Amino acid sequence: MKKDIHPEYHEITVVMTDGTEFTTRSTWGKAGDRMKLDIDPLSHPAWTGGHHRLMDTGGQVARFQKRFQNLKMG
Repeated sequence: MKKDIHPEYHEITVVMTDGTEFTTRSTWGKAGDRMKLDIDPLSHPAWTGGHHRLMDTGGQVARFQKRFQNLKMG
């Protein structure tokens, strides 16, 4: 394997939407960083059967709805 061509692989902590945490190895961030998830299998409708609503943290859903509010389907 060639030297100095691969990103650093280190441990990070992943924080789920319910606050639980686990440690994994990743190339994301720096060693010891915490990745806080906005969507995970505990909150995403694809895994929950559609009972939870997605949080619109960046206003993307609102912008989408405003942009396409006059679009008629069918």
